Amino acid sequence: MLFQHLRNPRSAAAVAALLFLSACASAPPGAAPSSEPLIGSVVPARLDGASGSATDEALPDTAATSWQHLIQDARLRAVVSLALAHNRDLRLAALNIDAARAQYRITDAARWPTVTAGLGGLVSRGSTAAGDSGDISRQLTASLAITSWELDLWGRLGQLKDAALNRYLATEAARDGVQSALIAEVAQAWLTVQANQTLAELVQQTVDSRKRSLDVTQRRYSAGALSGLDTAAAQAALETALGDRASAQTSLTQSLNALRLLVGADVPTDLLPQADATADSVALAAVPGGLSSEVLLQRPDVKADYRSVQAALAEVGAARAALLPTITLTAVTGSASQALTELFSAGSGPWSLAPSLRLPLLDGGASSANVEVAEVNRQIEFTTYERTVQTAFKEVADALAVREHLDARLQAQEKLVDAYQRSLLLTERQYQAGSVNALIVLDAQRSLYAAQQGLIGLRLTEQANRLALYKALGGA
Repeated sequence: MLFQHLRNPRSAAAVAALLFLSACASAPPGAAPSSEPLIGSVVPARLDGASGSATDEALPDTAATSWQHLIQDARLRAVVSLALAHNRDLRLAALNIDAARAQYRITDAARWPTVTAGLGGLVSRGSTAAGDSGDISRQLTASLAITSWELDLWGRLGQLKDAALNRYLATEAARDGVQSALIAEVAQAWLTVQANQTLAELVQQTVDSRKRSLDVTQRRYSAGALSGLDTAAAQAALETALGDRASAQTSLTQSLNALRLLVGADVPTDLLPQADATADSVALAAVPGGLSSEVLLQRPDVKADYRSVQAALAEVGAARAALLPTITLTAVTGSASQALTELFSAGSGPWSLAPSLRLPLLDGGASSANVEVAEVNRQIEFTTYERTVQTAFKEVADALAVREHLDARLQAQEKLVDAYQRSLLLTERQYQAGSVNALIVLDAQRSLYAAQQGLIGLRLTEQANRLALYKALGGA
């Protein structure tokens, strides 16, 4: 019969046994083992690169530097904090995390029974054999039901939960990657503004200097001490400087716009860099030579791809478990009576238990094809993971290779600027003494101007290299 009393001990024992089997479900037979990072086979075990200067703080062997450690200028720290609060890309990444977290919770919920409560009533009137109206009958019911609960005997639902969990963790790692890239880009944009401000100031100083030179040249030309060639050369030098000033102002405006876009809000004036700021506004801890390649595993993109590999492994297990029999349980318990006052009285509690077994026999090979697809996806994810590790190694190696000679280039450029400054000073003295003409002075000015521009660009390159190394090592 359909309904029996809920307190039947054998039925309770059966339900308990089914719950126990579901709780003790394990991974499907033959599930692929977890894959470990292949440092030493995919990439060399050590990162070869020269250490920084003696004044730099050494980077720990275990992790990349944090951006708070990297950035020493308080204004830039504040700008980065603004970007972390307002940048739209970072907000989108955070929303993706929320979506992945919700998907994980949905997948995890499928492992547990869905219990629903119901309350209903039925009123009907029959008729007698003589055609007269019969008595009115009433039926009230209250029930709790478990609908189509799959007992996870082979771990299919557990594997799907693990896959969703790793997808969620991969999304978190991707968000960390967005943050790392954002910090590096904001710092690069801020430093570019600083370099453009310094360049604009240099160009303005050059314009002022060449205006004075042109005035002197024109006075001496009027006095017959110089030829028209000298005057024309001085005028050309001034016009060149004026063109450079317009170009420098354009670059400064564009760099300010780029900084605002990255931050996602207006940057207060007091947080902008100044033209006279030192080149040491940002410092990245020095990377010692022979650093272990395992530091690359801290990179967000490497973490994300590794989690994707683990998710693919779990999906292989779920596809294999789908080849095995599936037991689904539907159960209902409740009370029924003709009067509301008797609805929950003793003896009014029926129950039903309806387990079902499904065994795939013939499906045209779809189930086997699903396993094959899952396995191929696992291989794709693992190959992608290996390539990401190799790319990470290349980026760090390239940054270290540039770093190795930057200090020497900076020292040489600074000495070159000093040499041209002395040369210009001596040339101007000779010009005042009448030993050389104005063209020699203009040539010395142009040489110094070019060397100063080169020094500004090289300082920006050096700072950009520190940021590239920070990002390549997975800074957060």
